[in-house]
Amino acid sequence: MHSHHSHSGEFCKHASGSLSAVVDAAISSGFAVYGLSEHAPRYRQVDLYPEEQSLSPQALHTTFDQFINEAGRLQTFHSQNSQISLLVGVETEYITPLDLSGLQTILAKYGDAIDYVVGSIHHVNEIPIDFDLQNFNCALASFSALTTTSDIVSPPTVAIEGLEDLILSYLDAQYTVLTTIHPEIIGHFDLFRLYYPSLNVDTLPSVWDKVRRNVTYAIEYGALFELNAAAFRKGWDSAYPGREIADFIISQGGRFALSDDSHGPAAVGLNYSRLRTYLYDTLGVKELWYLERSVDDTSRSKGGRRVQAVKVQGAWWQHPFWEKTL
Repeated sequence: MHSHHSHSGEFCKHASGSLSAVVDAAISSGFAVYGLSEHAPRYRQVDLYPEEQSLSPQALHTTFDQFINEAGRLQTFHSQNSQISLLVGVETEYITPLDLSGLQTILAKYGDAIDYVVGSIHHVNEIPIDFDLQNFNCALASFSALTTTSDIVSPPTVAIEGLEDLILSYLDAQYTVLTTIHPEIIGHFDLFRLYYPSLNVDTLPSVWDKVRRNVTYAIEYGALFELNAAAFRKGWDSAYPGREIADFIISQGGRFALSDDSHGPAAVGLNYSRLRTYLYDTLGVKELWYLERSVDDTSRSKGGRRVQAVKVQGAWWQHPFWEKTL
């Protein structure tokens, strides 16, 4: 089985463990394909997280250079002993246009050393929305007339000032990433409802229009939508994306891949049994896809990177991998 989205404490301050320990955990868990996808470096001091305050944006770039080197070393080593197929990726940051232009520079710099991109959004109005509830509420307040985040009602209420505008801004940022970078994997599509998992976005016409736009565009250029198991550890009863978005992706012929979004060895494959149940029993998905490095230029992805999507052969839900997981 596979995962396309992971982090390590060696190169990400809010994760744990070394990159090699993450790979070892993936091998022990029975993964055949595993993606190493650290965050793209950010460019402004103001965008650093609390645990990064002793660093500088330049330090993040140095760390990313080190990640590419170590991930490449591990990829080469494991390609020789065939224990696992490793992919080297990068997860997008899009806070200001500088982040995307910087990512394009990084992709050009490293060329084929970066196999694929996970296209994710973590900020709205330049405020992180998945760091904690306080920051999420600050993002909400930036779209409303509220002067203090204490005025914001806690989940699961939907009638909250600023929420719809926040979602629309998120989806517009996501669309910019899709059209600019053509990421091979669409990361946690609906992270915008992290604290509102019961929100049915198909009841909001303006939001649903943008969901449809983004899904349609991603399908047209050949992206894979990740079923991201991290939502379960965030308290959801589904993976990202939630049911109505996943159903729409299915109805349009979209393709799914799996991700654990692990942040250390202990989280490798975490909640994959629940992910299997959601995907197969709830959504009824009979086809899964994963990325593999292509052998020639004709198989490159839309973004020009040296990967192609491959369908899992046979009844994926009966794969021996799940015997370890269930």
